[in-house]
Amino acid sequence: MVGKLDERIARQEEKLKQLRTQQARVQARARALASRRARKDDTRRKILVGAVVLAKVDQGVLKESVLRGWLDAALTRADDRELFNLPVGGG
Repeated sequence: MVGKLDERIARQEEKLKQLRTQQARVQARARALASRRARKDDTRRKILVGAVVLAKVDQGVLKESVLRGWLDAALTRADDRELFNLPVGGG
């Protein structure tokens, strides 16, 4: 009798272990999806802000020199600076 109870307990403990592993996988997948969504949303916000700023430059509401000053101060990577025809090595 005790042996059968021990076997049932062992089976239930193994099942519990498997369910916890499954739960951890589901939670990890949910975190990864949320992280991916947050990155996509952040990228979309940046694109939209950039589009608005560029439109304001085109409309003459914002001087291009002001925008270029912001870019010159903020961009440090050579490939980023080259994209905006800024001097490489800082400004």
